[in-house]
Amino acid sequence: MDHQPRTVLVVDDDVELASMVELLLEEIGYRAVSARDGKEALEKVAEEMPAAILLDMRMPGMNGWEFARQFGARYDHRAPIIVLTAGEDARKDAQEIDADDYLGKPFEFDDLVNVLARHAPLGT
Repeated sequence: MDHQPRTVLVVDDDVELASMVELLLEEIGYRAVSARDGKEALEKVAEEMPAAILLDMRMPGMNGWEFARQFGARYDHRAPIIVLTAGEDARKDAQEIDADDYLGKPFEFDDLVNVLARHAPLGT
């Protein structure tokens, strides 16, 4: 059976960070797709439900809170949301949107791999 790589949606307006995360994810076997804000992220989800969503909270346009509200209303949280945002706010932000997990920025790549392994393991 042919295994498709699991898709991770990276939602962040920081183009450099998003690109770096995408490269690292693809290096370990995920397929990475990125969106610059919540509106673009909802468009990507409509095309393909990702295995996990890495969500920045503070973005121009549609922010992480609004994305999470609309995603939950439309898709009943069919993909885990992992908040990636400034360290001291990460836990609070994640709780506010009922996210599955969070990582404070800056984060170690190993921590990101571990969080994804819990919520969207490769090879499943």
